[in-house]
Amino acid sequence: MKLGVIGCGKMGTALVEGAIRAGATSAADVTGCDPVSAARDAFHRATGSNAVADVGEVAGPSEVILLCTKPQDVAAALAEAGTAAKGAPKLVISIAAGVTLASLEKAAPENFRIIRAMPNTPALVGKGAAGYCLGNRANNADAETAQTLLSAVGLAVKVPEKLLDAVTGLSGSGPAYIYLVIEALADGGVRAGLPRADAIKLAAQTVFGAAAMVLETGEHPAVLKDMVTSPGGTTIAGLAELEAHGLRSALIEAVTAATQRAEELGRA
Repeated sequence: MKLGVIGCGKMGTALVEGAIRAGATSAADVTGCDPVSAARDAFHRATGSNAVADVGEVAGPSEVILLCTKPQDVAAALAEAGTAAKGAPKLVISIAAGVTLASLEKAAPENFRIIRAMPNTPALVGKGAAGYCLGNRANNADAETAQTLLSAVGLAVKVPEKLLDAVTGLSGSGPAYIYLVIEALADGGVRAGLPRADAIKLAAQTVFGAAAMVLETGEHPAVLKDMVTSPGGTTIAGLAELEAHGLRSALIEAVTAATQRAEELGRA
């Protein structure tokens, strides 16, 4: 796969690293571009791929283009890529937050097939969660390509575009919620007498392990919760406090609020 990357920031770099690890492409078949020389240098060091300043040098030879620019730069990048493509068909996978398929397809040439994706920051360590949706011109093979690239850095699910804001509210913003949970669990450990460094490690590993149990066993979280909860034991005492203080409701409302804000930003 001849892969181009417009925007050599952390997420674009992570996606390329994952694609190379998965064997979907090779460093020699990837070219990134970024106007910032420090970003180009970091991209080259991390991936072994070439990095340039000109979008045209990326768009011309690439079969697939990862569009990893800031939302306000999307239209200009697509226009420049279209000029360089000279009518050749391209698959463009955009991770620009809030930029709709309609906006992307309006800005792109007709021979560009568009997919919109929303990865999250744990993709940087190969543990991401992403949703993606297909534009009107994208086909099943394009969906397979997006699935391959996004799942190389974690989990990827195909959704209708109307649900991509919900993906943003849940998994896009979700790492921040979980960091807060880890911090709070560690604070509880410190309050109970644990050293801060140990408390953070134990809290983070506990969250990591619990998530792995859900994904690897396929059991409903409630079933796994009940497996830990003995009658009259320590866990039920803790769970009762979480329910009394509204943890479940707070997390539901956080996802809802973030989804609504994503919708607002998309309209803007």
